[in-house]
Amino acid sequence: MENKQEIIFEPIGIIHTPYINEAPYQPVANDTKEFIVELNRKYVDGLKNLEEFKFIYLIFYLDKVNRKVEMNIKPPWADGKEVGLFSSRSPNRPNPIGLSIVKIKKIVGNKIYTSGVDLFNGTPLLDIKPYIKDLDSKSDANYGWINNSEDEEHLALHIKGIPHSH
Repeated sequence: MENKQEIIFEPIGIIHTPYINEAPYQPVANDTKEFIVELNRKYVDGLKNLEEFKFIYLIFYLDKVNRKVEMNIKPPWADGKEVGLFSSRSPNRPNPIGLSIVKIKKIVGNKIYTSGVDLFNGTPLLDIKPYIKDLDSKSDANYGWINNSEDEEHLALHIKGIPHSH
């Protein structure tokens, strides 16, 4: 089943981070560096009441990904375990669209100051959505294939973006 429909997205802003050549695998909530989501001014009215939420989803285009898409991958933190692409958070995807949850620190004009995000500086922003506690938090969620790994606790630190020594 091939769908040849062309889909075009227009960025609604840009994400500013301190990361140029290397970024964490997941957002680091307590990162003390500056992270700013700069919305194009024509969308600034869409920020009305956003500051009433504690967290937001950032949906973005992974414009700096240039590796070949493989259907089976070995996540760099998974100790050589091979998994299917769609059971991973790999940025190398058929459609390089990313998703991160960040905490809103403050909103000033067209800028949202956030907690740490796992992106390179200048990443194009596609959308923002509020994180709503009862809709977005699933109490029975699990770690999937990571639950069956020998080093489950160590891998969970990577998944959570918690800095640690190897």
